[in-house]
Amino acid sequence: MSSAKLSIRQKLGFGVCDLGGNLFFTAMGFWTLNYLTDTVALSAAAAGFAIMVGKFWDAVTDPMMGYISDRTKSRMGRRRPYILFGSIPLGIAMWYFFTNPHIDSQLSLTVWAVIALCALNTAYTIVNIPYSALTPELTQDYHERTTLNSFRFGFAVVGTILGAAIVLPIVNAFPDKSSGYSAAGLVMGVVMVVTALITFFSVREPAHNQGEIPNEGIIKTYAAVFRNKPYTILIATYAMNIIAINFLQGILVYYFKYVFNAESQTTVAMVILLVVAMLCIPLSVPISKRIGKRLTYQIGLGIIAVGCFIIWIAGDRLGLGFVYAMMVFAGTGFGLTYVAPWAMVPDTIEWDAVHTGNRKEGIYYGMWTFFSKCGQALSIGVSGLVLSFSGYIADAVQSKSSLTAIKLLIGPVPALVFVCGILILSKYPITEKVYTEMMKKKNQTRLFQN
Repeated sequence: MSSAKLSIRQKLGFGVCDLGGNLFFTAMGFWTLNYLTDTVALSAAAAGFAIMVGKFWDAVTDPMMGYISDRTKSRMGRRRPYILFGSIPLGIAMWYFFTNPHIDSQLSLTVWAVIALCALNTAYTIVNIPYSALTPELTQDYHERTTLNSFRFGFAVVGTILGAAIVLPIVNAFPDKSSGYSAAGLVMGVVMVVTALITFFSVREPAHNQGEIPNEGIIKTYAAVFRNKPYTILIATYAMNIIAINFLQGILVYYFKYVFNAESQTTVAMVILLVVAMLCIPLSVPISKRIGKRLTYQIGLGIIAVGCFIIWIAGDRLGLGFVYAMMVFAGTGFGLTYVAPWAMVPDTIEWDAVHTGNRKEGIYYGMWTFFSKCGQALSIGVSGLVLSFSGYIADAVQSKSSLTAIKLLIGPVPALVFVCGILILSKYPITEKVYTEMMKKKNQTRLFQN
């Protein structure tokens, strides 16, 4: 592992995989619930349940994958074999899920949805956890990690825009939604396979000393994560972040479809939000260097929270133009929150390496996604239940109670969760000064041992 600057080629090669990763994240976040309720014809409660089960399964497999990749020994390294061999199953599973099975029984349809989602999420885990675990291995430099992640999330925003923008146009290009979603699933699956393979062929893992590879049992390895105070604070914050984002992602199409009677404008709103976020990502790097990663992250969360409250208060009264303006405002917050948490995770992992002498990147990223996906499962499951209890009926004029539920899920509910994340993060201890002292101590220990 090196503290030297990475080349542009290395940064681009590493970052491109997250184009496919965030294409997946966005498509599943924005479209899964609506696809299951309005195209597959699954009830809102059953759809929310199926997504929740799939996400909880996904959450459980993430730390397992991290544990496995930490202990993998191969000519290709610890992480790259999984990126290679998991990419094709991931593409196939994406197409399969978005292909309507045309099952009449609600019970059978629920079982199909659970199985399809578990298979898709498992394939994603096999690729994504080892990929994420590469981040702290490529460089130890405090600011270089921020720059590396800015490349990654530049691609991530492109993937997010694609996930938001291409689905409806592809669906609408076909005579029926079932055929359209199947084609969209195939296109997204191919993109995910190609971007994963580009990263596999363009990135090489650094060699590790045998002593750095962990040899504890799985229980001890998991327990070590929770003894890392900076990491637990950061992961709790990110879980709040993900919960709030998934409330927004899952309900946005319902908001435009039933509040404004303008389903097609969902894509316009998403693109505005995400293009602004993409433009703000490069700005987040110098801002982070100036005021610190923690404060940058908190400001971003705060901006999105304010945007949610304003949309709830005035969005339906002031019209689509006003909501688009709020998407621009919230997009600046999204831009600040893309890079910061992922640039902070390697610092918390380094904290553990300094104190234990072992490198456990895989398990840390596995637990990171475990909690974020538990958050996804919770928010999507709650959204489905709230819609169901409010009297939501697919493709119909909605009652006052269901419209109120939709507005709450796009406004105060996610906003309050974002605020909780800001408060939790205030206790995060690793600044640039703390990190520099920590690495100095680590290097002195190595010199003494040699």
